[in-house]
Amino acid sequence: MKLLQFGRDFDPDQQVILRDYLAIERTRLANERTLLSYVRSSLYLLLGSIAFFQLKEFTNFKYLALTALVFSVIFFIIGLYRFTLLKRSLKKLYYKAEEKEYEKS
Repeated sequence: MKLLQFGRDFDPDQQVILRDYLAIERTRLANERTLLSYVRSSLYLLLGSIAFFQLKEFTNFKYLALTALVFSVIFFIIGLYRFTLLKRSLKKLYYKAEEKEYEKS
């Protein structure tokens, strides 16, 4: 499924230097920030759907509340999926880089 492929695996072809380790760390921290923004958006949609459910005078908002609830769950699942996908990819990169360092020593 091309739609759900967010990350790409790549092999380091040279030795990994400090600059590369720092770039990987920045990517890991950016990945965590992205997960938190997905969770935040999911919670906002959840709060919005609860607010729409509480409106008794407007029964037409019930469908909007259900839609917001569904999108809240979808945002949360996509955020977790992207986080774990990139985390696995970064772990592979760390392990490959460490293996190359040990082979040179």
